[in-house]
Amino acid sequence: MAAKTFNQLEEIYHRPIFQLLDQARAVFRANWTDNTIQLCTLLSIKTGGCSEDCAYCAQSSHYHTGVQREELLGLDVILAHARRAADSGATRFCMGAAWKGVREGTPRFEQVKVIISEVAKLGMEVCVTLGELTEKAAEELKAAGVTAYNHNLDTSPEFYPNIVTTHTYADRLRTIRAAQKAGMDVCCGGILGMGETVSDRLRMLEVLTGFDPAPESVPINCLVGIGGTPLAGAEPVGIFDLLRMIATARVALPRTKVRLSAGRSCLTREGQAMCFYAGANSIFYGGKLLTTPGPAEDEDLTLIRELGLTPLEPKKACLNDLHTANPQQRGGRP
Repeated sequence: MAAKTFNQLEEIYHRPIFQLLDQARAVFRANWTDNTIQLCTLLSIKTGGCSEDCAYCAQSSHYHTGVQREELLGLDVILAHARRAADSGATRFCMGAAWKGVREGTPRFEQVKVIISEVAKLGMEVCVTLGELTEKAAEELKAAGVTAYNHNLDTSPEFYPNIVTTHTYADRLRTIRAAQKAGMDVCCGGILGMGETVSDRLRMLEVLTGFDPAPESVPINCLVGIGGTPLAGAEPVGIFDLLRMIATARVALPRTKVRLSAGRSCLTREGQAMCFYAGANSIFYGGKLLTTPGPAEDEDLTLIRELGLTPLEPKKACLNDLHTANPQQRGGRP
């Protein structure tokens, strides 16, 4: 896939919206032969007390948001959540930890690797977001069973210093390169509604299209303003802005999953349907994204069914892991 220039992305984004949606749908149908939606469940395994100052984040220790600091959850607690996710139809289990990063050789890192290896036995894809990585840490996470690493760009390189000052855009890119070098898929997207311009959104897409290989998935988040954070009073993202971003991402990244992420609970059913039409084919599923709400599972399944869509099945490799795992670790799945 050839990288897109900013000018190319700008031309796509600003087309008349029906023309843009038609183009995005044509690209989707040429590259995705079914009507499946990937269901991903996200769990915060270590909440609050983060040293980073991301202006959108309820878990930053720099802000007073009411989120209480919690230590790393125990293995049994995490496995119970993972089994429930598998039983409810999720094919990817994502685990997020509020810290700057993890380093190989530390007790915390060894504990996380054990958690990953046990979750991997349940037959789902395992995605983690643990902050910054060294190349060695990335290799060890891959060996433990991680299939995808989430590390969002958030916004453009130019706007990024307005959102985060405790690490740089280059730090983000370094972690992404380490994850890809280790053989993990990369889940990497951004957040709309932080005060950025349309040009910032397209610059972020320009960076994403330059990844080699392309990101496996691109989460598109709409800011959920959290009281106590600098962005608490930000203006909500309009549905047409969201549709344009999804459609442009679909055209620019034909074989990448485009995931509706944070802020989806603020969308109408009709708005979500249009996002799927524009090329979104993945959602976070399960009623909660780290610290912000999402639609209830039954609401999502009802909408998916009414739209004639079907939940994606686990990858064959994950199913093979499930069949060979200890039956007591299968969470009741056949």
